[in-house]
Amino acid sequence: MSVSTRLISGSAASWAQIGITFITQMLLVPVYLSYWDVATYGLWLAILTLGYLLIALDFGHQEFLAYELLRIGKQNRKMISRYLYSGIFMGILSGALQIPVVVGLYKIGFLDTLGDTEPLSEAQTRTTFVVLLAGSVSSLISISIGGILTRALSSLGYYPRVAWWSVYTSVVMNVAPAIAVIMGADLLVTGITVATTRVITDIPLFYDMFRLLKKENITFSYPSVRLGWKNFAKSTFLSTTGILETLRHQGIRLLLTPLAGATALAAFSTMRTATNVAMQGLRTITIPLMPELVQFLHKKDQERSEAAFATVWIVAVIGLCPAVILLQDIIEPLFIAWTRGQIVFNPWLFATLSTAVLVYAVAQPAIAVVRGNNILQPQIVISAVTGGIAVGGIVVLVPIFGITGAGVSLLLSELAAIVAYLSTAKKWLLRNGLKWPEKPFAVVVVSVLITAFTLIAIVLYPDFKWLISLVAMLLLLWNFLRYWQHLPAAITQKANTLLSLLRWN
Repeated sequence: MSVSTRLISGSAASWAQIGITFITQMLLVPVYLSYWDVATYGLWLAILTLGYLLIALDFGHQEFLAYELLRIGKQNRKMISRYLYSGIFMGILSGALQIPVVVGLYKIGFLDTLGDTEPLSEAQTRTTFVVLLAGSVSSLISISIGGILTRALSSLGYYPRVAWWSVYTSVVMNVAPAIAVIMGADLLVTGITVATTRVITDIPLFYDMFRLLKKENITFSYPSVRLGWKNFAKSTFLSTTGILETLRHQGIRLLLTPLAGATALAAFSTMRTATNVAMQGLRTITIPLMPELVQFLHKKDQERSEAAFATVWIVAVIGLCPAVILLQDIIEPLFIAWTRGQIVFNPWLFATLSTAVLVYAVAQPAIAVVRGNNILQPQIVISAVTGGIAVGGIVVLVPIFGITGAGVSLLLSELAAIVAYLSTAKKWLLRNGLKWPEKPFAVVVVSVLITAFTLIAIVLYPDFKWLISLVAMLLLLWNFLRYWQHLPAAITQKANTLLSLLRWN
């Protein structure tokens, strides 16, 4: 399978997964709010968030192994086998660590703080504990082990296949809790259903992955504790970064519960759904692009590196910016209907979250340079600073401005992140005989600024939102034409060829 075919298939699978996740989330929220009250739904979201934080250590280890396997190359299958099974050994140990952590959180009374306006009752705390424990056991199998296997196969050129498997699991894992809730399941039964379904769903996936490894002559290698620990220790940089990033993007929801209550958490999470889908959509471009970008950078191929950057920025300029403006225009009545009228729409929060996503999108090429080359220490510093801004901002701003303060905190942390990643990426490129594409980047920033000011105007003057949006679209079109002039020749030539074929047909 060629590089372009892999990218197209992998991106298609990822976009399919995003589409399925978006559709199911659109359907799940009204389902939950039809059978549960807002406080119960907020507690469910808090449990999911805490569970995601617990597996953050695994993700850092898996990401490190993924880049190591890419570095080794599939021609050295014996070494891949050693790294793979030594990594699985350490993955089992780190995954098992979640269980005593959950017990510890229960014993010290942390789970009590996940209530709405007052601590959880004893029965609710026990339910939360059991759901988290069941989730940790299923994560040990499906994520701590399965995540390493999928990354190994991705390094061998099977990313599209792994991505399509993810589409399958995404469907099942989103539908299962919905069916349970419709059939009258409470929080406890729903949590156990999700944990059980995850393991059962992964059985055919594990079978296929081991079959593919056998096909690639990746045989079982007795785990090396020394190698496994060495890689795990090195990955602590990425793990720490991952935990801090998770705290910034997901963990802050736990802070909202004691500060504003579970109902406010439900409001924040539902309004963030659309922006989360946009962020996941960006990852469907950057993740399959990452192996190719790393090769371009190592070969010091300036033109292809810029083409990779442009692939991400084009999505932001011609896709995200106009979409964000249109969504701000139409979202309020849709949101009220979607949440069954139980959650009040906050236009300032939605506008702030949307702007944060645009900043995140523009930062992706710089982030890819830093992460793709395992520049570890700056990542920890950046994550610590941006995480501190997000957490500190929430602590200070939420009591003053409500959940809007949480959106402002996220936006400030994204702005700090893009400045720091941009500086680090520029230095690395310069040291390696490459340069950052300054002019295209500046044009993209202008599109984000146009969109941000448009969102503010729409919130301040809702009666003129369509006129404001029309002016903004014209400005975005003008700026895109400016951006087109700075695109690498490889992209413009392909685009012109495609347009000529369309005209001929």
